[in-house]
Amino acid sequence: MLSGVKAGLVSADVLRREQQELRRHERNNKHLEEESRHSETVFRDKSGRKRDLAQERLEQRQKAEAKSERDEQYARWGKGLAQGRQQQQNVEDAIKEMQKPLARYIDDQDLDRMLREQEREGDPMADFIKKRKAKENKEKKEKPRYSGPAPPLNRFNIWPGHRWDGVDRSNGFEQQRFARIANKKAVQELAYKWSVEDM
Repeated sequence: MLSGVKAGLVSADVLRREQQELRRHERNNKHLEEESRHSETVFRDKSGRKRDLAQERLEQRQKAEAKSERDEQYARWGKGLAQGRQQQQNVEDAIKEMQKPLARYIDDQDLDRMLREQEREGDPMADFIKKRKAKENKEKKEKPRYSGPAPPLNRFNIWPGHRWDGVDRSNGFEQQRFARIANKKAVQELAYKWSVEDM
């Protein structure tokens, strides 16, 4: 049987001997039971080596911190760095404005600068000021743009370079493509009109 005793009809002597054997066996294993009650669990990996759980927890915490920091950085990038800087600048400007007194006098330099920087429609000096600012910002040169007659359309809506002479040297693929698209759209509209004609 599973308990270690004989199965079936047994005499009292055999039964007594088996019980004594079981008690002796339990007494021999008693100290092992006491040792195992107060011992810590040993965790092992697949190869049988002991695992250091404290070290593993520390590594997991470090990985989680690095991942959260990386996610936070990606979230900042996703919102836009320039937009974040602009928002920070707006907050600083708002705090600066809140610290100023409510009444503003004629000698307030910030108010004067703000009013001077505003552009008004119909201002005769606006062009002069724009030209002067353009001269001051010479390091920001704009690239020259094509200024001839309207160029032929292309798939990507790319404007031609400023040195283009206006001659279309393509093999006609772009025009054929646009013609196919227009034809397909016209056929679809005609089919739709024909299908709803009886309604």
